[in-house]
Amino acid sequence: MTPQRITIILCTFNGAAYLEAQLQSYLAQSHSLWDLWVSDDGSTDETWAVLEKFQRDHGQGREIRVLRGPGRGACVNFLSLLCHPDLPAGPVALSDQDDMWMPQKLARALAALGAAGPLALYGAQSLHCDAGLRVLGQSVSMPHPPTFGIALVQNVVSGHSAVLSADAVALVRSAGVPNAVPFHDWWLYQLISGAGGDIVIDPDPVLYYRQHGANVMGAHRGLRARIDRITVAMGGRYGDWIAANLAALAGVERLLTAENRKVLTRLRAQPRRAGLARARAFAACGVRRQSLAATAVLYVALMLGRV
Repeated sequence: MTPQRITIILCTFNGAAYLEAQLQSYLAQSHSLWDLWVSDDGSTDETWAVLEKFQRDHGQGREIRVLRGPGRGACVNFLSLLCHPDLPAGPVALSDQDDMWMPQKLARALAALGAAGPLALYGAQSLHCDAGLRVLGQSVSMPHPPTFGIALVQNVVSGHSAVLSADAVALVRSAGVPNAVPFHDWWLYQLISGAGGDIVIDPDPVLYYRQHGANVMGAHRGLRARIDRITVAMGGRYGDWIAANLAALAGVERLLTAENRKVLTRLRAQPRRAGLARARAFAACGVRRQSLAATAVLYVALMLGRV
């Protein structure tokens, strides 16, 4: 079988401190047939210079394109790049600017996508590291298979590990860049699972996830993280995220399966207010989070009108 060419899309913003290590990890990939598209969201440090040097030094035999981003944050930057009219057809791997990939990342992702259906999204585990790449821990595999019902209330596909099949990229481009969705990776999980695609979660780590205090979204482990999640849920911000995602999905419901369109219609028919009606609608649709405790917090927030 002819090896498959893949496009890496990298979004940057003031990432010069760690960017070079990530770029070098692309060169170390066992699967070397990749191109690189970068969208920089207005960096004021040396990011642009690092990217231009990498383009000059390593652009032979592959396309390395560096673009000016829309300047509206990471979510819009990634989705805009995925929807760029000139983006090559084929699978796409998303990349953050401050991680470092393990050499087998692209090969594992392409093998997993090849074993899945044509419409598929791949995600994987990561080793959590400090700014100097000293390993602090590891992400944890979720106990339940990823489904649309879970996707509506919890993301389990980390954007820094995500790889989309060619059909998944085409689906995202059909949907366009939605208004006000909070996180691009959560949106990809919802859209692709909602359209009946396969969500493939690799149980092994494929990258070093650098935690340095300036991450857009950090790791979700430990007591502090659990307290933060409860605070977000009960404070209403989590409910705002879900409402934004449901509205965006309604705008592209033509792309969803008939069953998932019914789920979406039922959930949106129940207003967000205190009482049991909205919680019952979510339960009837099989909506839950990965853990029992987190699901309990979700349903308390639903009954209180916070979600």
